[in-house]
Amino acid sequence: METKRLLIDDLARKEQALREAAELIRQGEVVAFPTETVYGLGANALDSSACAKIFEIKGRPADNPLIVHVASVPEAKKLVKDWPPEAEICARQFWPGPLTIVLPKADCIPDIISGGLDTVAIRMPSHPLALELIAKAECPIAAPSANISGKPSPTEGEHVWQDFCGKIPLLIDAGKCKVGLESTVLDLSGKTPLILRPGGVTWEQLAAVLGKVELDPAVEGGFLISDSLQPKAPGMKYRHYAPQGEIVLISGHKEQRIAQFISRLNNKKASERMALLCFEETAVALREAAGGVSQPAIAKADLVFLLGSRKNMAEAASRLFKGLRLCDQHKIGIILAEAMEEKGIGRAFMNRLKKAAGYKKDRL
Repeated sequence: METKRLLIDDLARKEQALREAAELIRQGEVVAFPTETVYGLGANALDSSACAKIFEIKGRPADNPLIVHVASVPEAKKLVKDWPPEAEICARQFWPGPLTIVLPKADCIPDIISGGLDTVAIRMPSHPLALELIAKAECPIAAPSANISGKPSPTEGEHVWQDFCGKIPLLIDAGKCKVGLESTVLDLSGKTPLILRPGGVTWEQLAAVLGKVELDPAVEGGFLISDSLQPKAPGMKYRHYAPQGEIVLISGHKEQRIAQFISRLNNKKASERMALLCFEETAVALREAAGGVSQPAIAKADLVFLLGSRKNMAEAASRLFKGLRLCDQHKIGIILAEAMEEKGIGRAFMNRLKKAAGYKKDRL
């Protein structure tokens, strides 16, 4: 299959891309498109055969639900059996934006979308191209992240091209995604609002408008649910976001972190390629810690990827997947990744990083 890659660099190109993508979706095909979170691999959410192609192309487990994207609140209400006050509050406060709401599904939602569950996950993206595509396609669009299942999510069009060139008919390439992490998934089908996956809308923001909001035990405890259980949202059951190399998380106080980094880099074996994912402040401190040494420990890393400043956690979150993908490009075997505090967007950042590491203990 030939994959057409349409770069959105002017108005005419944008209109062409949206027109072609909408037509393909109406024909039951799968296309890749940008959202503010990550790139999505989309198909008509009401067409079971079209959605089956998503699972086949990604290599996605059949019991892993898809998120349905809509262009308006009235459209979302048509896809659920009940629209509680909490859903109305969230839609008014956070839509369009990186928040997915889980509610009892309407009869029009195919079982393949929900993994056979009686609920459906819905969100209204804020990326203008995504909204226009949904409107032009004249149907809700089911779309997981546009990457091979289990690998780091795509935050740039180039990432999608690397994974799916020759496997899908069209990629709308609009450059970098603003948020760079998947949406928050909030389950409103039970008695208490429950965060199934942290994301761009934080627990603190949700609690401010809803009052009591709980975190799923899998989020708080840092583990994947049992193989015997059915996930209500993407990312709960299977290992996700994983690069080819092994991730070693570095945490603790500043001095302790610096010592850990230096120890690992100094003990680096000649045969293993090692990468360092850290904040700018840490990179500076590592060089300063070397004093007059001409070859500081940081120079022994085969790749140094800066997440940004600790003063801008949102930027760090948006750069995480790019860093992990770059490690694969450089054939890195061990990735030393700096942790951040698990509050605000940091909770989503650490959720992805821990999943990428397979929730394993430090190997060194």
